[in-house]
Amino acid sequence: MSTRKTPATTQKSTDSSQFVTADPWTELKCFTDARIGLGRCGTSLPLSESLSFKLAHAQARDAVHQPFKIDELAHGLEIAGIRHLRLNSAVADREEYLTRPDKGRKLSTVSREFLETQVKDFDLCLVIADGLSSRAIHENALSFARGFLGLTKHAALSVAPVCLVENGRVAVADEIASILQAEVVVILIGERPGLSSPNSLGVYMTYNAKPGTTDEARNCISNVREGGLSIKDGVQKLAYLMEEALRIKTSGVALKDKMPANHLPFGIALTALTKSEDAPA
Repeated sequence: MSTRKTPATTQKSTDSSQFVTADPWTELKCFTDARIGLGRCGTSLPLSESLSFKLAHAQARDAVHQPFKIDELAHGLEIAGIRHLRLNSAVADREEYLTRPDKGRKLSTVSREFLETQVKDFDLCLVIADGLSSRAIHENALSFARGFLGLTKHAALSVAPVCLVENGRVAVADEIASILQAEVVVILIGERPGLSSPNSLGVYMTYNAKPGTTDEARNCISNVREGGLSIKDGVQKLAYLMEEALRIKTSGVALKDKMPANHLPFGIALTALTKSEDAPA
């Protein structure tokens, strides 16, 4: 999806234009959400830009503290025919999640014991965690999961039930993959909100993950959202990376992204990829 915006022509209507000194980069604002070409009013920002910054900051804070609508996500997965499990990290509440990242990387004792009773040995395990932006999960995770899991059906891969983790961080997927004995684990997680992107979904893939795995062993696809990387392109990239990880038996810095523009994920045409986002997995 194109991120090109309508040229910024409203500066004069929201500010007292006679007091605003235009920035020479103003015309470039139509190409990006970045805060460039703001202009100035005396030695300060124009009022409209000052208010816009405060709104973006409030949206970022809301994204962090918005409760994870895990019931709605679970219901959406049920409708799509996707099996799932509900788990918790080791933190007690959101405040502890923000101050104790180490606990967000581990399962609670109850969840770990529950997971150990499940069937094991899979090619893939998909984990969905709220991370630092529940909003990103609410807007993107279900569509992404449906699209990607639809593709894995065509590839005849064995897939574990989707694990939903409340107050989870990226590394919690390592413990889940280790218990379920999954060859590849993928976690969809809300990214730390930026001032122009409070709804970015992050996708991390790790081969042969286990507790203690470090970040150089992961491949990351970032900024999946409307206005960023589309869900279709994100699914295509993840499918490519997973194919390569299964082929060379590793991931992270050892797995280079050399995906050709016309790559068919698991040999499936892009038209089928689009349909798979709407098909039950």
